[in-house]
Amino acid sequence: MSSHTGAAGADCRTDPCAVGALPWATFYTSASVDRIIQSLGQKIMSDEDKQLNTQNVSNSTEESRDTSDIINIPVPSEELEESNLSEEEAESEDEQFRELKEPPEKSHRNIPSPVSSKEEQLEGEELKEEEEEIMEDTVSSKQSSETPSFEAEQQVMQPASQTPSDKKNLSFLNKIKALTESFHNTVRNPSATVKAVLIPVGQEIIVSFKVHTILKYFKEHFSYLLEIPSHELQISYAGIVLKSHETLIQHGVRPQETVQLDICSLNPDLYPIKRLVGLSDLSRIVTVTIETGPDLYKEVAVEMVKSDFHKSFLGGFKHKITGVEYHNAGTQTVPKKIPEKPNARCRDTQTVVQRRKLLQTTNTTSTQMTKIGVYVSNITDKLIKPGKYFSAAEYHARRLKAVIVIQTYYRRWHAKTFTDELRRQKNLRLEWEAEEERRKIREKEEWMQLDYYRRHNPKTDEDFELLYDALEFWRQEEVSHINQHLTGAERKTALCELLDKETQIIASIGRHRYLARLSSQEEAIQAFLDKCSAPKTWRSSDGKLIEMDTQFTIRARELQNIYNCIILKDISQDERFDVLLTLKHTVKEHACKLTQEILELIDREVDLMMRGVKTENLEGLRKRIATLFLHYIKTPLFNPEVARHLKAPPDPLKFYKKIHFCQSCQLYLPSTEFSVLSTSRRIYRCRHCVNLENEALRRESVLKFKCLLERLYSSEANYEDEAQIAFLMQLQDIQYLVEKIWASQSILSAWDDLNDLVMVRWDKSLEWSPWNCILLTKDEAAAHLKLESLEKDYGHLFIHKIKHKHILAKKYFCQIPELALFMHDDGEVEEIRSKHQTDTTPKVLSPKTQP
Repeated sequence: MSSHTGAAGADCRTDPCAVGALPWATFYTSASVDRIIQSLGQKIMSDEDKQLNTQNVSNSTEESRDTSDIINIPVPSEELEESNLSEEEAESEDEQFRELKEPPEKSHRNIPSPVSSKEEQLEGEELKEEEEEIMEDTVSSKQSSETPSFEAEQQVMQPASQTPSDKKNLSFLNKIKALTESFHNTVRNPSATVKAVLIPVGQEIIVSFKVHTILKYFKEHFSYLLEIPSHELQISYAGIVLKSHETLIQHGVRPQETVQLDICSLNPDLYPIKRLVGLSDLSRIVTVTIETGPDLYKEVAVEMVKSDFHKSFLGGFKHKITGVEYHNAGTQTVPKKIPEKPNARCRDTQTVVQRRKLLQTTNTTSTQMTKIGVYVSNITDKLIKPGKYFSAAEYHARRLKAVIVIQTYYRRWHAKTFTDELRRQKNLRLEWEAEEERRKIREKEEWMQLDYYRRHNPKTDEDFELLYDALEFWRQEEVSHINQHLTGAERKTALCELLDKETQIIASIGRHRYLARLSSQEEAIQAFLDKCSAPKTWRSSDGKLIEMDTQFTIRARELQNIYNCIILKDISQDERFDVLLTLKHTVKEHACKLTQEILELIDREVDLMMRGVKTENLEGLRKRIATLFLHYIKTPLFNPEVARHLKAPPDPLKFYKKIHFCQSCQLYLPSTEFSVLSTSRRIYRCRHCVNLENEALRRESVLKFKCLLERLYSSEANYEDEAQIAFLMQLQDIQYLVEKIWASQSILSAWDDLNDLVMVRWDKSLEWSPWNCILLTKDEAAAHLKLESLEKDYGHLFIHKIKHKHILAKKYFCQIPELALFMHDDGEVEEIRSKHQTDTTPKVLSPKTQP
């Protein structure tokens, strides 16, 4: 800590924005002090005896020449220099303040400039008023503390013999001297410690501010720090609002005192006061009262500097009476940092010197034996017998034997640990193999259960393909059984019965397909209505899901509820009347041909229900009402939310170029209705005709080939090497490749279950293609992809067999490379790739909110 007395404010004047002290303060020059003292002397002379005049002063003895010099109050050269410096500093401070702040009003009190006679008169009156105020304050505050010491000094300096007039002169001189010293002290250190409290944050900022400076500068200083206009700040002291043109001394604040000023904003909504950040690194100035003598105290402004080093206790002493601890000066100063010397190395620090020397330490011992006059107890003595002598060879032989024993036990422990680790790995391997077997069996059972469920509850086209495949398998078994056991008329009769059974089964499959289509249509309608009535959702910054309903979603939800009530079947007649009445009021809001037709059908159903018509006879009418109302819901005019989910009609010009003619059904259909093979040159039949021919003739199920193709897409999407040929393969292409080229079995183990087979790359460094693939089981494929060199790991005969199959596949699929070049910029390939690509990015899980 470093202490500053009167120069504390002057040290901080170089920084106009420093918090420790404010630069703008009123300075009284030596000339102004002289004028104040002269006027004060005239006032005191008028109150003293009228006989004390200048002649009595001039007739005093030569021994009091020093005091006569004080009476004349000459201005010393040092004080003149100080006054000039103070004026120059005041001018420089005002110039700095104008450059930084540019206040609207400028103080002319501290800047000497030539003025007119009227201005001099005004200035003289202001100065006279200030002199009167300062004299009253100084006499009341300083006379009691400073005068006794001064009088004591004058008593020592006075001669032994003095007249009463000399005593009166000396008392007058003592008063003048006390006033002079008090004024000089006030001029040298006119600052007070101000504790500024920011309301309402409660932050305290301690600054040094001169008591004669107007508070406008104090307010503008904090306006700069808080970034708030100065007219929006209010300063209060002890509950009194201080104005900008007032000073601290007008409110009774003396120099070197500590006061608290509250700063608040007049408009806290527009200009709120915030806590100042970064003030802890700056210095703080406080006023400390120190003891200068017996019953004499002095207030000193102390600057506290925050240091980033740990001060060690270097000693001190303690006052026996007061108990105050005083530390040595070394604990109050920042220690010097020892400069670092880079590359300060010598050869001695880089080399190692070893020295070996045998030393025998002296150990003086003594023994005490029993003798005449001395008794030594032998209770604790031990009897030591000499052992068997052995030579160095015998000693080393014993050591070698012990080492061999230790090595034996260590090797036993190491072998046991090694075998235990092998046994543990074996058990883990056996457990893994058993788990894999159980997993395969479990997957097989799940597949069979799923296949059984799909056969008994068919819903999709793949499910009905399975039914037709099972029907064909059953028919072939029955035909083979009839041909083996029956002949002649019995055979024909059995075949006719088989044909009847087959016809009934096909009719039953057709009814199931019709019901499945109806249910799928109803599910699609419900999904569409749910999508339209769903609220708007988005995720907030904290991860929570926010939902919002609009007027359009609410309208769509109301229409969905009405539609769900219309399609209900097992309801009473009164409930049906309520539903129709609600539908009628809803539809009547818009007048058009569709709404008019719905209203007519509603009136017709109500009339028929009043006549007692059975419910079975009203099914068609109710179905028609539901269909028309669904069309009403899908109209954007009546349901605006549905416009976001309806598919826009295609451009007729672009759609015209993508229409093809089916030679089987004789219809013009879009290109999406045709399945184009990679080996075909023209488009012949649409998908519907191909599926119909399959159900009528072959009745083959391609579900297994579809799963195999999906596995191929998934494995190739994870490579991320711009492969395209794999995504151009169609269902018929993969079926031909598996059946004709690879004989529907693994090339290694001859496993023929297509559910366990996958088609992977032969050379994983090249793109997948029909001439760079191999059909293996899942486990075989995982092991194959780990191989580094195919020529080293496979035999020449096996490699020759694989190459032969690749040649056959390349001959059949020779058009695929040209098709890949043509489809290079097509977005469908990237869409398939992104659909089957595994997402490896980490997912952010939102925390669950507890109720």
